[in-house]
Amino acid sequence: MCGIAGLIAPEPVRDIDGILANMGAVLHARGPNARGTWVQDERRLGFSHNRLAVVDLSAAGQQPMCSASGRYVITFNGEIYNHADIRRSLEQSAAAPAWRGHSDTEVLLAAIECWGVKKALELSVGMFAFGLWDKERDELHLARDRFGEKPLYYGWAGTTFVFGSELKALCAAPGFERTVDRDALALFMRYLVVPAPHSIFERAYKLEPGCVLTIAGSAPKAPPRAPLRPGERHETMSIKRWWSLSEQFETGYRNPFPSEEEALREVETRLVDAVALQSQADVPLGVFLSGGVDSSLIAALMQRQATRRVQSFTIGSEHSSYDESAHARAVAEHLGTDHYEMFVSDADASSLIPQLPMMFDEPFADSSQIPTHMVCRSARTHVTVALSGDAGDELFGGYNRYLWAPGLWRQASRLPYPLRQLAARAAGSVPISAWDRMLSGIDTRHVGYKVQKLASALKQARTPEDLYRNLISEWREPQIVLGAKGVLQAPEGHTATMLRCADMRARMMFADSIFYLPDDILCKVDRAAMAISLETRAPYLDHRVAAAAWRLPMDMRIRGGIGKWALRQILYRHVPRSLIERPKTGFSVPLGQWLRGPLREWAETLLDERRLRSEGYFDPAPIRKAWQAHLSGRRNMMQSLWAVLMFQSWKDVWLGETSLSHERTH
Repeated sequence: MCGIAGLIAPEPVRDIDGILANMGAVLHARGPNARGTWVQDERRLGFSHNRLAVVDLSAAGQQPMCSASGRYVITFNGEIYNHADIRRSLEQSAAAPAWRGHSDTEVLLAAIECWGVKKALELSVGMFAFGLWDKERDELHLARDRFGEKPLYYGWAGTTFVFGSELKALCAAPGFERTVDRDALALFMRYLVVPAPHSIFERAYKLEPGCVLTIAGSAPKAPPRAPLRPGERHETMSIKRWWSLSEQFETGYRNPFPSEEEALREVETRLVDAVALQSQADVPLGVFLSGGVDSSLIAALMQRQATRRVQSFTIGSEHSSYDESAHARAVAEHLGTDHYEMFVSDADASSLIPQLPMMFDEPFADSSQIPTHMVCRSARTHVTVALSGDAGDELFGGYNRYLWAPGLWRQASRLPYPLRQLAARAAGSVPISAWDRMLSGIDTRHVGYKVQKLASALKQARTPEDLYRNLISEWREPQIVLGAKGVLQAPEGHTATMLRCADMRARMMFADSIFYLPDDILCKVDRAAMAISLETRAPYLDHRVAAAAWRLPMDMRIRGGIGKWALRQILYRHVPRSLIERPKTGFSVPLGQWLRGPLREWAETLLDERRLRSEGYFDPAPIRKAWQAHLSGRRNMMQSLWAVLMFQSWKDVWLGETSLSHERTH
């Protein structure tokens, strides 16, 4: 895993070596083992690379790397897991160069020389983002993997086009303006993340998963008026999809497995192959283990194939209702892994919070970022690479909303919309404490909070898509809390894309795969891990595993009110059912309690009414109302408040006191 950056300017850049060095320096944590730069002779183009050596630790794996013929230069971040297979295919076709080492980057360059960029990408199984210069065609290509495991930002610093693994690399380029994009801020307040193709800054964007951005000749001197989407062009720059998630999803949905036996056999075969591929490394490797279905299956398959005890890692909490370490310990004991536990205290969380703005570069308010970084930190003391169970929920039907949202909608939609609003308003008016008492027999966390959120989601839903979007939203009308005159209604981007099929559950899974998975889950894991130079890998995101998952009939994903049915059948061949079967709780922290307790003073400072008003980003009234409601215990506003707090913390680090002077009036 690595950190990449680069630039292309309309004319020679005086201090291009120094600029590239600075852009690379801020990405040091992503690649602490080596740093390199490459500059074109005309000095208008250059790449930077920070290396975390995982495959081929020798100097032969150093980057930026030139192809054997000298035509291509690449700065590459990620892993091509099947590089050995691609290498053999090249050798069989007599297209292989005189190999210098055994790195996956060298193989990718040879594949591009032999077959071109698109076919080389289609043959690659892995996670990656890279910048590639084609000297012969005078073209710059930026590419990102199928699901968006590895990040890639691009934008403009003055008239210079810049790109990098993280937004901080762009900020290090002279002339980059840190001007907050109000539309992106509105999206953040609604979804707790800034979704692609937006970034928090106006002149910077994220390349979407499965896409290639190409600049032919000179780069445009200014950005387009709106983020460029696949199939669109801006002067010499264009973006195309090299892989379409929607096409793959629909193909699988329309071609289900003919039998359960064949389905389970294919899913397990694909998973075994993916775990085997992703268990290859020239450095120590382990696995995250929560004790749930997804991570337990990855750990089981990994241990079954290993020649020695696998190292597994879990996180615990001093709050018993949030501590699932005992479940992970039991699974680890059954599998025979070398198991490590780390317990997070309130003091640990408080000490980490000031680091979050630099870790995530732009506002990010999924509070599970805290335990995620903690478990990564624990793993990094023993290994350089860790496998995870990420994407099991999206692919195999694990989220609770897949279980009850469709039935709830069928019942609620029978009521006229005004009556539905009235019923939802009544349910939402009951205090959380009252719901907790009434539903005390339900074995789930934050039951009162979830009932109130559900009631609010139903109150404003006219269609099933409205209900889904409301369920994944926090501030559903962000223009109210932003309070800035003229704030535009932010475009929905990925969240407006829903699969065209009758099954609401399939539509939600697709929407989560295309939006929530890359912009929240994968972003969180990447930043939390790379901040301490840990590479993470997700076997469920091998696209062949995903293709098998999408062919599962819905009753093999959700059956009897339980999600991930197919995965459970495979897992029970390795782990006793009694160690796994329990309600899904998620990876969370007692954020609501923290805000009323150890974090209250910190939060009060950031939510001060005079401060909010003077800074000009928020209307203090709805925020102070939410804060008082949370402190009183009438409502659990932890996520809504965390969004404001994460923006405020980020702003203090990235904008400082110059923020108002940089802010453009819309």
